Amino acid sequence: TNLPAVGAFIFNPAFYIVTVILQAICVIHCIRKGSQQNWIWLIVFLPLIGSVAYLFTEVITRRNIRDMQSGVGEVLSPSGSIKKLEDNLRFSDTFNNRIALADAYFKAGQHQRAITLYEESMQGAFEENELVISRLILAYYKEKRYSDVTRIAPRIYNLPQFTRSKTHILYAASLGYMGETEKAETEFRKMNGRFANFEARYYYALFLKRNNRFDEGQQILNQVVEEIPQLSSIERRSNREWLSHVREALKS
Repeated sequence: TNLPAVGAFIFNPAFYIVTVILQAICVIHCIRKGSQQNWIWLIVFLPLIGSVAYLFTEVITRRNIRDMQSGVGEVLSPSGSIKKLEDNLRFSDTFNNRIALADAYFKAGQHQRAITLYEESMQGAFEENELVISRLILAYYKEKRYSDVTRIAPRIYNLPQFTRSKTHILYAASLGYMGETEKAETEFRKMNGRFANFEARYYYALFLKRNNRFDEGQQILNQVVEEIPQLSSIERRSNREWLSHVREALKS
């Protein structure tokens, strides 16, 4: 007696659209992860069954579920997560436990406590650790300790990954706050490419406006807005935060 209802559900346009979207997601994930070619054929020729099977076999693992549960727990009770990490560090004072607790402090807005742990972790083999230095730059900047940012950033300046990183942006911005405008602009110009680096360009525009170069700052913001219609939906989503900041800056 339920067959007509089932048939109506299956041939519903919304059901078809959802199935196609799910199919596309699974195929893209399969290609990126280098999964077996057989999965792609199964997903293509049996869209719903193949996609669901792929999701539960290759994507939703026990570890994913544990991570999801852990993430929900941290949102609902961040202090509980921090206490657990503090207990872990007391039980075993290792580099990984120290950094995990420092990261939790940082996420909770306890930047000074995070800084203390990051600094204490820079000993022995970890004295020039890129991860710790990068996290310190983020924490220093949050606390407006711009001189500390400009002091420590050169340690990782020559690494290839520094060139277009968040730490590079904050280093350039910190140079500006320290009054080293020429050095700051040199760094910002290295990141000022069209159709990319929207966060860096937003910071660059703010830097120019702080230095009474309003027209130049406005020009950068306008360029970004002009580029938005030509971005793909994925690019717009991944840069949503900074594109929004650019629009707000233009209004103000």
